[in-house]
Amino acid sequence: MRKPLGIAALVAAAIAVAFVLMPNSVYYRNGRPTRVGRAVSRAQAIWSGLGLPPRFQVALEVPRRSGAGLQSVPVVIAEVEGERYLVSMLGERSDWVKNVRAAGGEATIRSGSREPVLLEEVPVEERAPVLKAYVKRAFGARPHFDPGPDSPLEEFEAVAANYPVFRIRPR
Repeated sequence: MRKPLGIAALVAAAIAVAFVLMPNSVYYRNGRPTRVGRAVSRAQAIWSGLGLPPRFQVALEVPRRSGAGLQSVPVVIAEVEGERYLVSMLGERSDWVKNVRAAGGEATIRSGSREPVLLEEVPVEERAPVLKAYVKRAFGARPHFDPGPDSPLEEFEAVAANYPVFRIRPR
């Protein structure tokens, strides 16, 4: 029984490495996900929702604006001074951001269990430290940010208006 589990883990790791090595244009074009990007996002949301590693990646569930069920997307939680935050790597155009705003911030985080949360939008002038912490943690988001993980805080202040940030509060 142990051998098939080890083989499955190796196959999963090989697939993960293949996805990481693919160029970003396979997943996103013009700031929007491609078909491949949407499929990978769905798979990551399922994986994260089960509570599988990495633990800082979770599934965010938010009611759709259209009223047609829930949107489930993988997101990375950034932590700054004991507070948890979500960042939209695609900026204002991200559907989950529009859905969170339409839902008045009510959402659910899944990572093995369900956590009802209230997402409060962070003012632009307070976003830079969160964006820096996010870019350090979220490897997949780095192609969408001009400042890199080791850039000074001033560079994040310059782009803060482009990336919505939400503080996670219990509901």
